[in-house]
Amino acid sequence: MHRKSRKSGIVTESSRDESDMKKNNQIRNSGLLMITSMIWGAAFVAQSMGMDYVGPATFLFARSVIGTLALVPVALVTGRIQKKKEEENQGLSNDQDPAIREGAWKRSLRNPLLIRGGLICGFFLFAASIFQQVGIQYTTAGKAGFITALYIMIVPIIGIFLGKKNGIRVWIAMVMGIIGLYFLCIRESLSIGQGDILMVVCAFLFSVQILSVDYYSPKVDGIRLSMLEFFFESIFAGVLMVMTETPRLADMKAAAGPILYAGLFSTGIGYTLQIIGQRDLNPAIASLIMSLESVFSLVFGFIILHESMTGRECVGCLIMFAAILVAQLPAPGRQKMEEAAMTEVDRYDL
Repeated sequence: MHRKSRKSGIVTESSRDESDMKKNNQIRNSGLLMITSMIWGAAFVAQSMGMDYVGPATFLFARSVIGTLALVPVALVTGRIQKKKEEENQGLSNDQDPAIREGAWKRSLRNPLLIRGGLICGFFLFAASIFQQVGIQYTTAGKAGFITALYIMIVPIIGIFLGKKNGIRVWIAMVMGIIGLYFLCIRESLSIGQGDILMVVCAFLFSVQILSVDYYSPKVDGIRLSMLEFFFESIFAGVLMVMTETPRLADMKAAAGPILYAGLFSTGIGYTLQIIGQRDLNPAIASLIMSLESVFSLVFGFIILHESMTGRECVGCLIMFAAILVAQLPAPGRQKMEEAAMTEVDRYDL
């Protein structure tokens, strides 16, 4: 009996190590998504400024092309580094080794799963972004950010139909997030403006994009998935630009600052951090963290564009922050189970 129990203890200890590693990854990835939300929050200001010079499709096309080109050298360098690490871990330089071959296939542009993931993620990113880009013309940068954050409610609802379960704390956080959005976006007459409606559609499309990233990012190389996502987005945006707008080089030069920020930071860095950061995270919690972009959009809108912030909007910001904190708290029952498992390991190690 003692031998069997000790064997059980060893298994539990191994599980504890895996649990600790997963927690560390989750903390790191949560930090990456927090940085992402800050970058995206400032991007609302850049988009609002850029729309003074160019049309929405032109702006989206330009930023997507810049984002794609920015990631090409990054993908090449990280691919070589990753291959070298895989070879060192295996203690040999043999491309026929299964682990090395699997890693190379994840990064290969001939991988149909990578191509399909880039196409699907790129389409929904394009669709969400174009609605956002048009809608931001009819509302403030701060309100656009908060309405876009409706995906914190939509993601877990869609997730139910995909078999993704969420604890009670996550659902409480969802309700708190909706209340925060109400305080910020809905006027006292309960009317919603034209720009707000476009932003609601945008929020739904971003929800599908988040769930698409959640599905594909663990299966393929994140940097290359991000690069292909922007590549396909630029194709869709380019077609729409040619069909509906007349881009002029002078206008694009005038909007160079906002376009460069949106292309290099919001697209190239922000969406890449999203793909990396969503790994090992519940998509509902990931969407909550990324919804902080709405808070940062208000702050940057206030600082840069001198948009006013009412007391009602500040209350909405505070409720949103509280919702994210609630979602991040561990469930009491799960915490007790983990503590009991650790105690069991320690007892057999004595």
